[in-house]
Amino acid sequence: MPERNLNFDEVIERRHTDSLKYDFAVRRGMPADVLPLWVADMDLKTSSYVEDAVIERTKHAIFGYTETGADINNDAYFDAVAGWMKRHHDWDVDPRWLVKTPGVVFALAMAVKAFTKEGDPVLIQQPVYYPFSEVIEDNKRVIVSNDLYLGDDNRYHIDFEDFEKKIVDNNIKLFLLCNPHNPSSRVFTKEELERLGDICLKHDVLVVADEIHNDFALYGEHTVFAKVKEEFADHCIVCTSVSKTFNLASMLISNIFIPNATIRRPFKKQVDAAGISQLSALGLTATQAAYEHGEEWYEHVISYIKENIAFVKKYAEENLPGVKVIDGEGTYLMWLDFRGTGLSPEEIDRRIIHEAKLWLDSGRIFGKTGEGFQRINVAVPRATLTECMDRIRYHVVVKD
Repeated sequence: MPERNLNFDEVIERRHTDSLKYDFAVRRGMPADVLPLWVADMDLKTSSYVEDAVIERTKHAIFGYTETGADINNDAYFDAVAGWMKRHHDWDVDPRWLVKTPGVVFALAMAVKAFTKEGDPVLIQQPVYYPFSEVIEDNKRVIVSNDLYLGDDNRYHIDFEDFEKKIVDNNIKLFLLCNPHNPSSRVFTKEELERLGDICLKHDVLVVADEIHNDFALYGEHTVFAKVKEEFADHCIVCTSVSKTFNLASMLISNIFIPNATIRRPFKKQVDAAGISQLSALGLTATQAAYEHGEEWYEHVISYIKENIAFVKKYAEENLPGVKVIDGEGTYLMWLDFRGTGLSPEEIDRRIIHEAKLWLDSGRIFGKTGEGFQRINVAVPRATLTECMDRIRYHVVVKD
């Protein structure tokens, strides 16, 4: 059966579907008619194989408890996940390593609770996905940031000396790594990851690697942190999910790999304490179908996103004076630097929201280093993206 859902230019009406992206603007303090390109889900239909598998499963019409809890893996499901990881990331995974959770952010919170106590510092790299800060602060831990810096090559880089200094000065024992990095779009090289990992091993720092965007290494190669060195696998947690790759965020399922049983046990204990036992039958069905049959759809969506990224870069160069698109290698999220416009971060936000009627992610929520930036989700039909860029051009940018 051929893949049906490949027309990514189709604009699909998402309003009145309880979409967080579209239906909750007013509740979030936005104008009712705002155009949203903020939260990281796609305005693109998922694979028709996923669609068909979910429909077929619902025909059974009984949705009782499934024996597929956090650490129980049926062979077909695990084989689908393991096959994808092997084909796309050259990583051989063991079924004993896998703990399933309702999401990666949930897994980050479980790690914070399992491996630190209230008042402890946790290391991150800002500007970074804002739930990193939330799971630290909401659990009464302290944020320590090894800020990434913007280099002359228009890409973000790691200050390794500061990284080690922050670990030593703050007695860090837990580091939340985001790779591919959100929002900077960096895909850290194997050499960068090795240097980070060596420092963490030296100081006995556990690494929790959020690799949810691992399938969107668009220009470069994603390296699973656990396979950089054998010793790293024994001292890390790797968080993955089908949710970004196949646009399945509401299915509430992520695959967390923890090779070291000594680390896996306290993590799993926190998952149990949170009351998670069985997971969504439809989420399991969708994940298995995506990883077994979604290759064609995935290849097409990668091509489409690359074209959208190229479109934004060209548009900004030709039409948005003072706005610089930061270069990266991955994700479908783009990081736009508005500091050259001369506008304050507050004025940028005001114009984007109330004049352009756009809902983007203000850089300020990614940490102080994000001030003056905006994050935009380009996994949308080209017409939607064009409308967004036109609104920035005519309602935000200071023109000569």
